[in-house]
Amino acid sequence: MASNETNSIYEDLMKDYNTELTHSGVNGERLAKRLYELSFIGYTQVGGVKRPGLSDEEKKAKDLVKLWMTEAGLSVSEDGAGNVKGRLPGKDNSKRAIASGSHVDSVPNGGNFDGPLGVLSALEVVEAWKESGYMPPKPYEVIVFTDEEGARFNSGLSGSRAMTGDMSEAEMEGLRDYNGETLEQVLGRYGSSLQAFKEAKQDVTELELFVEVHIEQGKKLEQADQPVGIVSGIAGPAWLEVEFLGEAGHAGNTPMIGRKDPLVAAAAFIQKIPEFPGQISDTAVATVGKLEVSPNGVNVIPEKVTLHVDIRDIYEGPRDQLLELIRQEAESIAASREIGLEIKQNTKIQPVPIAQNLQEQLADSLQKFSITPTYIPSGAGHDAMILGRHIPVAMLFVRSKEGISHNPKEWSSLNDCATGVHVLKDFIEKAMEQ
Repeated sequence: MASNETNSIYEDLMKDYNTELTHSGVNGERLAKRLYELSFIGYTQVGGVKRPGLSDEEKKAKDLVKLWMTEAGLSVSEDGAGNVKGRLPGKDNSKRAIASGSHVDSVPNGGNFDGPLGVLSALEVVEAWKESGYMPPKPYEVIVFTDEEGARFNSGLSGSRAMTGDMSEAEMEGLRDYNGETLEQVLGRYGSSLQAFKEAKQDVTELELFVEVHIEQGKKLEQADQPVGIVSGIAGPAWLEVEFLGEAGHAGNTPMIGRKDPLVAAAAFIQKIPEFPGQISDTAVATVGKLEVSPNGVNVIPEKVTLHVDIRDIYEGPRDQLLELIRQEAESIAASREIGLEIKQNTKIQPVPIAQNLQEQLADSLQKFSITPTYIPSGAGHDAMILGRHIPVAMLFVRSKEGISHNPKEWSSLNDCATGVHVLKDFIEKAMEQ
């Protein structure tokens, strides 16, 4: 465990905290202490955390949250996928519950806010109600999802997909982690089993609404000088694997005229990519982040170039239009240069727009605290995206310093974090009354 000298998260959070934000049962100091305590689990010497899904570190973090849930008066359960739930009864338990939460796993050497802030914000709502004597009209659940990041199996959102039944048995049985171990082997050490993981599926329509608080992982709130913003939708990624096939040759002896160079074709294709999203949608993005050249020799004209295009939008129609436009561009470039082309679609996940009425209700809560609503599409995936295929979901973003995420430098001020809890609490209380 790190010493206080090497882990100053609590002191750094508290040093500029506006204590006037501790009111209505919401306690910023308690939130800071809990972020601090979680930061020791999987602590890295550069101030980050390493808590892979279904690891001892993730389990320890969940156990600590379970302790806090129990102390707050929640009844706690954990399913076979490792998803943790804390349930608070309502005045009418025949009504569907409203839920909030996130995850506590991390990428390797990740930050201390991505995931934990959403979990602790949801729990802080319960603490606030406990202190103020408020009993919600409907049941309320705090959920900690397993393996959101996917750092272990290169396939994220495992807990929420198990809960909703959106992970096939074939995928479960085919997963291998970074050590080559199967999901079944990993679950056995965790204290579960593959059969129990499969049985984690539940009828999520028993929930009326799920709302997730998350750091923004971008700079829009910082640019707008606002502490909290509204997620307008969660982008669904579509990944294309594009392979340009040419003719290898000697770099010195092959004339420039007549070459069939797939790398030149790939370069022309990559250069065109940034032009396309804006032609389709103001929320669409497209990125080439991975390139493989074969045989990758200094003095060899390549024979094959494989690249991967990540295409996203919060709306499925425009996303698929962009996908087709990029596909057509690859075909046009390959034809004009008389080289081969193979295209494979590796991933296509349905985007989740946030319902307009929920965005309006979030805006009302923001304005109550004199915050100008800022609407931000989320390019990253979240557990709310998985639940959003089945039930209404909403999301709040909390301002990120310099937009840094998945990095030990990840930071959101305690003032912004506490403000996020106040907005979440107000939004949930209004939803409870509907």
